[in-house]
Amino acid sequence: MIRFGLIGYPLSHSFSKKYFTEKFEKEGLRDHVYDLFPIPSIDDLPAVLSANKDLRGLNVTIPYKQQVLKYLHTSNLPEGVQACNCIKIENGKLTGNNTDVTGFEISFLQLLRPHHKKALVLGNGGATVAVTFVLRKLNIGYEIVSRRKREDSTLTYNELTEEIIKEHTVIINTTPLGTFPSVNEAAPIPYHAITRDHYLFDLIYNPEKTLFLKKGEERGAAIKNGYEMLVIQAEESWKIWKGLV
Repeated sequence: MIRFGLIGYPLSHSFSKKYFTEKFEKEGLRDHVYDLFPIPSIDDLPAVLSANKDLRGLNVTIPYKQQVLKYLHTSNLPEGVQACNCIKIENGKLTGNNTDVTGFEISFLQLLRPHHKKALVLGNGGATVAVTFVLRKLNIGYEIVSRRKREDSTLTYNELTEEIIKEHTVIINTTPLGTFPSVNEAAPIPYHAITRDHYLFDLIYNPEKTLFLKKGEERGAAIKNGYEMLVIQAEESWKIWKGLV
């Protein structure tokens, strides 16, 4: 059996398993399987690898995109991107990649307009690394917003004012807030300051419209969820696993 899978915690709702299982069925790859490995600690990864010698690739999700780096033997990560969401396994060696970068950039660009010059990035986890890499590439200035002031963030939610929201016409949610089943949760920002000039992007795909996106839509903002980004990054992972890139 040729095995692939996803590590993270928890893994109650997985886009990747459904996507790849359907892909394998559609392409007649009956010897391919995709499993979930909900590990409570990244230090459980060696046990997963030991128990599944037929693993050829892993996707990595919250909260391990940065913690997994210590287990990589080699890396194809873009310069400055210290987060891995895709691992290729060959002869027991793990090579790290980041397909979030490509997925986010292609999807994000579709609704981007010339006046979108400054962004607020909500959250500072592993996905934030890919998002900020793309923003720098596109020459979009950004501030990282978190609950508490940290070394890798510049603002707290309590510091967000109406003026800051109006100045930053792109707002990107990289947190899990609003993910099913907690659909009534949203980042605590001054939504009343959002205008038709704003663009709200949520990396969440389930539900299709998070409360964050609904609040933006009510104010006339352009909105987009993370579904297309996930499809793109999944296909990029597949190319890496199959040696097509």
